[in-house]
Amino acid sequence: MTAPHDKQASAAVTQLLFRARQGDSTATNELFPLVYEELRVLAAKHMAGERREHTLSPTSLVHEAYLRLVGPSDTSWDNRAHFFGAAAIAIRRILTDHARSRARDKRGGGASPVRLEGDSLAGDAETIDHASLDDALTKLATLDPQKARIVELRYYVGLPVEQVAQALGVSQSTIAREWAFARTWLRRELSHSEGQ
Repeated sequence: MTAPHDKQASAAVTQLLFRARQGDSTATNELFPLVYEELRVLAAKHMAGERREHTLSPTSLVHEAYLRLVGPSDTSWDNRAHFFGAAAIAIRRILTDHARSRARDKRGGGASPVRLEGDSLAGDAETIDHASLDDALTKLATLDPQKARIVELRYYVGLPVEQVAQALGVSQSTIAREWAFARTWLRRELSHSEGQ
């Protein structure tokens, strides 16, 4: 169940997104402080698995993702879940672009495979091969776009099953079932690519 403060914050974000969509340039400036900490927590979670000498910090990842979200584009968001879904895609692309831009002797460059256990995709302290994860997730999206979207919302945004169900307009049991399937499929796909 969502706390009243969370509902108020969610409503404020939705209102600011609506104002931004209507062309109110001050709305994006007001939006940033409301979403910054949540985006930073997400970025820190994803950066925790990176190598120590990684050139991106959670703060720079948040800033780059936010600029992609509110920069010059005709994108608009319907609500908080839609915005954070877009944030998940931005974070995924930034990490993947960064991983692919590094010079590597071989695919993976020493990165550990992504673990797909429990309710997450990776352990807290593991290095994640974002390029391999992105390739697998792109392949999953061609087979089943909804399952790929569920992974983005659960893994990159960290939304609970209830909020993913609400964002996608399906039942919680459907999300739980498709999340379990997607984790299993990605586990198989990543282990297959690791063996090549």
